[in-house]
Parts: sequence; structure tokens; C-alpha cells
Amino acid sequence: MSNENIKSVIEEGKAILGIEFGSTRIKAVLIGEDNAPIAQGSHDWENRYENGIWTYSQDDIWNGLQDCYSDLLKDVDKNYGVKIKKLAGIGFSAMMHGYLPFNEAGELLVPFRTWRNTITEEASLKLTELFNFHIPQRWSIAHLYQAILNKEDHIGDIRFITTLEGLVHWKLTGEKVIGVGEASGMFPVDSSICDYNKDMIKKFDDLIADKGFAWKLEDILPKVLVAGDDAGKLTEEGAKLLDVSGNLEEGIPLCPPEGDAGTGMVATNSVAVRTGNVSAGTSVFAMVVLEKDLSKPYEELDLVTTPTGHAVGMVHCNNCTSDLNAWVNIFKEFSEAFGVEVDMNKLFGTLYNKALEGDADCGGLLAYNYFSGEHITGFEEGRPLFVRTPDSKFNLANFMRVNLFTALGALKTGCDILLKEEGVKVDNITGHGGLFKTKGVGQKILAAAMNAPVSVMETAGEGGAWGMALLASYMVNKNGMSLDDFLNDKVFGGDKGTTIEPDAKDVEGFDKFIERYKKGLAIERAAVESM
Repeated sequence: MSNENIKSVIEEGKAILGIEFGSTRIKAVLIGEDNAPIAQGSHDWENRYENGIWTYSQDDIWNGLQDCYSDLLKDVDKNYGVKIKKLAGIGFSAMMHGYLPFNEAGELLVPFRTWRNTITEEASLKLTELFNFHIPQRWSIAHLYQAILNKEDHIGDIRFITTLEGLVHWKLTGEKVIGVGEASGMFPVDSSICDYNKDMIKKFDDLIADKGFAWKLEDILPKVLVAGDDAGKLTEEGAKLLDVSGNLEEGIPLCPPEGDAGTGMVATNSVAVRTGNVSAGTSVFAMVVLEKDLSKPYEELDLVTTPTGHAVGMVHCNNCTSDLNAWVNIFKEFSEAFGVEVDMNKLFGTLYNKALEGDADCGGLLAYNYFSGEHITGFEEGRPLFVRTPDSKFNLANFMRVNLFTALGALKTGCDILLKEEGVKVDNITGHGGLFKTKGVGQKILAAAMNAPVSVMETAGEGGAWGMALLASYMVNKNGMSLDDFLNDKVFGGDKGTTIEPDAKDVEGFDKFIERYKKGLAIERAAVESM
């Protein structure tokens, strides 16, 4: 589209907005009638560790949202010289799971407990046994039940619990709803009805019946919607909360809010059966849309859904690029100490590509990227760690390679169960997120980890905010199409991206590394206990 056409689209209120709250950045993407991005904005933020909880404050949330949207407006003004007054649709997304409980007055009862917390092990184990269905520690129901087990004071006052994007959507529309994909990270979903599993709801209510609470579980959970559903309209108060300039008008339709797993599936065209995607940023997760149910529950595997309710096998790990980024920053400081200003994109690219020159198995080096706990390997806390023996091949190439390998180490342990033990078939895996920004490197290493071809699309860098905008576009423009067909026909047009096949030497090297990784977990455990 030409600038004049884009300008007209924005002025006529035909553009569509997606905003996603990631772990380190809130990102907004505006798309035109062809579903391609035409403007963007962002706001950097960081979670904080307070009183043993990983959290973001309410001020963090609302100030971050407003700053992100204001940054988008600056981009629109700079490139097109217009203001946004109306939009055809809006969608909100965020990092999945976590715990936000509210009372009758709509007041938050405890600080936001994010997905990053690994403090609900007792609840997770008991609910997994009760439901015969794996309940991860980060899921909302695990947080709720752990708070009950802990006899926390706020439990009796709860009248609504939601997740981050559910909160934003609620405050901007007045609607207490959630997309089915995100709902499946709050409580198990029955894909046949695209709603919470009724049998499990009853089991939970029976479990806590003797507590005498004034609520039943289904009464305090958000209503479940699927992709394409109308999820309410922007209220006057919501418009003011989002746009501090006061130009945005009320009445704009919103689509169901979705988690970052769902938007990742959409942004990589991975919502059909036998497709999969890996999102690799601060955290990392792999998702494969299943043809059939798994044979049994696995602690390492989560069962969630696509935004349309199809069952998905998911491997979610808390840690991915944080330690890798920290090491790159050390090299930046080193360069600056010599008076050399470094372009960060070039620095990342240089160091990542150096990893491809290393030994297949990283020369015997070992690293753990555990900034926080890692449930797949049984850690409630983490300590970033680099270890080598005196005879390891310690050079820059192997050092960068081991830090890239370990970014996918926990993920591989879970994916091996899904693909090897369960024999799940996947025709295509698409990578997206920060790990794949340097062309070919993260892609090649993921192909080695999963022993499968990995594609990366040109749009991979657009990420979940773009995926959320696409879900809003689907709501507005679906015209009876399925989400699969809409993405294939109206968005991707058959584009499969660039594909890298696994290299046999790299696969063997990664397998050797993962054996070292598993044996070395005792070292990581000692670090947690000693530091």
C-alpha cells in the first residue's frame, strides 16, 4: 500500500490494532486492509521480584499501555501526518497464565502473580492427581488453589479472577471474557465444547466445598469466547484509559483477548492440525496442534488450545534468552571500554554467527540459563551458570554455541517426550521471537534440537502483537471463513518462509550436549542451595 492509501485507511477508521504485553516489552502493531503492519509502538518494562513474587504493578501495566499507544501515535504522525480517531477493531494479548484476583468493588486483592512464579507445586500436584490432567504451576487454577492451601486472607473476597490481557480487556470494555486459548491456561478446556471442562469444575468445587466460600469456580472465571466472536466495544472510559491524548473514540469492537501462545500460533500460521511453532524470547515454548489425545498426562507437557479450540500439546519453559542477552551485553561493555561504540544488531549477529563455527557438541562446555525456576527440570529457583572442565575446548565459538544450546535445553527435554515417546506428527515447525532475529542461526540450532525442519517467515519479527491484530481482523473480516482459511488466503497467501533442514552432525552434537545438561543438573541444584 502507498503512503496515501495508508493515510486514507487510518483517517477512515479502517485500520486494526493489536497490542501484546510481553515479558520485557509492550508492543503495538497497526495493520491495514491487507493485514500488513503499517505502524508500531512499544514500551520497555521489566518484572520485579518483591516479597518472593515475580510481579508487575498496576502502574506498570497502565502507564506501559499508555506509553506504548502514545509511541504508536508518534509513528503514525511521523509517517502519515494523521491522528487515530477510530479503528475497525482492537485486540489485546499478554504473556499467558498467572493470577489476578479481584473483589466485588473491582479492586486487586494481591499483587499480580505472573507466569514466572514457581510457588504452586503443592497445588499443581494435587490438582493433577484430582483431574488426571497435568496442571502446570503457572496456571491460574494452581495459583488459586495454592492460595487456598496457604489460607490466604483474600480468598473469601474473590469475585473474579483473570489474566493480564483479560484485565486490560475488562477495564477497556467492561466485559469479563477471555479467548479459549488463554482460558486453557487458566483451567482445563474441553475442546468439544470450547469451554471449561465441566467435570473438572465440579471436582474442584467439591474439593473446596468445606471451605464455605461464597463463590463457585465458574462464577469467578471469565467467560470463554473463540476467535471471531464479538467480545464487546471500547467504552468512553476505556478510550480515555488507552489514549491519553483524548482523540480515540468509543464504540470500537474488540475481539476476544488471547495469550501469547495463541498469537504466536496465528503469527506463524500454525493453527491447523500437524503444524507447530516455537516462540523463543524471554521464555520459550513449543506448540503442536494434535491429531489425537496424548496417551497419558505428562508433567513436562501442557494441553492447551488454539484460538479456535483445537487441542495443542505445549512445552513451556521459563527461561530462554535472558542469560544470552546478559552475555552479549558483557561484550558490549568490553567494546565500549576500548572506546568502540557497537551497534547491538551487528553485535548479536556477529556473536550468534560465531556459534556456527563451534564444535557440534560445544566442545564439552556446559551452561544453564536459569534466571528463575524451571518446572520441567524441577527447579523452583534458578542461578545462571557456566561450567567447564580443564580440558574443555573453551573458545568464543563454543561459548556462544553453548549459550544458544542451553536457551533450548529445557525445551528439548519436553519436546523429546512429545515427538519421540508420543510419536506426535508435525509437518512444519515455525520459529518466531528474538532468538530468530539473526538470520539462520537460531533456526539452525532449533532444527538440531528438534531434529525437524524449521521455517522462519519474513513476518516472524512482527510477533504476537501482529498475531493479535490478525485475530481482530479475523473478527471484522471473516465472512464465514475458518481461521485456518483466513490466514492462508487473506494473510500469508501460501508463504511458507525460509526452511532449514536439520544437520545430522548438529543433531548428534545437541544430543551429546543434552546428556551433559541432564547430568549437570546436580551442579545447578548445588548453586541454588549455596548462593
